[in-house]
This record gives sequence, C-alpha cells and structure tokens, in this order.
Amino acid sequence: MDYFAIGQRIRKARKARGLSQEALAERVEISVTHMSHIETGNTKLSLAVLVDLAIALDVSTDELLFDNQVNSKTAANEKIHAILETCSASQSQIIADIVAATKRTLDIHS
Repeated sequence: MDYFAIGQRIRKARKARGLSQEALAERVEISVTHMSHIETGNTKLSLAVLVDLAIALDVSTDELLFDNQVNSKTAANEKIHAILETCSASQSQIIADIVAATKRTLDIHS
C-alpha cells in the first residue's frame, strides 16, 4: 500500500475544501502532528481514521485509497467543461439549472 500517495490524495482533498491541517485534524479528532505524518506518508493510518477522514472531506474511501476515482472525477469535470465551452450564455444557464436540480435529487436519494 502506497501511504505517501494516499497522504497526497488526502492533502489534495483537504486543500480543495479550503481546510488547514489543523481544522481537518480537529474534525477527525487526531493531533496535527499525526495529520501531517499521514499526509507525508510517514505513518500508516488506521481504517477508523481513514473512514473519519473520508467523512470529514466528503469523499469516498476509494477516492483516498485509489487514484482512479479521483482521475474519473477530473475527467468528468473536464468533459463537462468542454461541453460548456461550446454553449451560449443561455444554454450554459439552462445546463447549470439542470445540474443543480439533478444534484439535489441525488442528495435526497443518497
């Protein structure tokens, strides 16, 4: 298991959410030092801490463990962006409304 790569994915998710190491460590009830060691791959993390991190970061554990999930999301975002680049302003607004409604529906059924 590549703990450095896992740590880097955790760091990327943390930064994407605008959280400091201190804030994330507080959310999962671990020390800042332990959080730092997890992100640098200098320590192994327990399953319980992995799950707590995933919950705090609002990601799946798979996204933290495996790079392909993150790449899939990135690829999907790039696809959507490419489509939107070809849209007029009014088309973009309609698509944004559809995406927002779809997301609300998915949240309700999750």
